[in-house]
Amino acid sequence: MKIRKGDTALIISGKDRGKKGKVIEVLPKKGEVIVEGSNLRKKHMKPKKSGEKGQIVEMPAPINLSNVKLICPKCGKATRVGYKVAAGGRASPEGREGKRKYRFCKKCGQEI
Repeated sequence: MKIRKGDTALIISGKDRGKKGKVIEVLPKKGEVIVEGSNLRKKHMKPKKSGEKGQIVEMPAPINLSNVKLICPKCGKATRVGYKVAAGGRASPEGREGKRKYRFCKKCGQEI
C-alpha cells in the first residue's frame, strides 16, 4: 500500500473532502485507511460498572484508499506516490544484493 500508518493524508472526496489528518490505521485487505478526525461515526457505549452512565462516543470509520491522497512531508503538497528500487540496502538471504525499495513524491521527486 502506498499510504502507511503515521502519514499525513488529505481526503479528496466524500463528506469530509478537504480535511487533513494523520493516518491512524491501515486495512490492506479491505483497501481502506482510518484518518484521525474524519468520517466520524457515533457509537453507543454501555455502562461497564453499576451506577455508571452509558455514553455516545464519536469514532473515526475507515475510508476507501482511492479517496485519500498522501501529503508529502518535504514539499507539503497532496501527491501521488511512486516506488523506486535503489542500491544501498542490506543483503538478503534470497540473493538480492543491497537493493531497497522506497516511496517517492511524484511532484518534488524526494524520498518519503
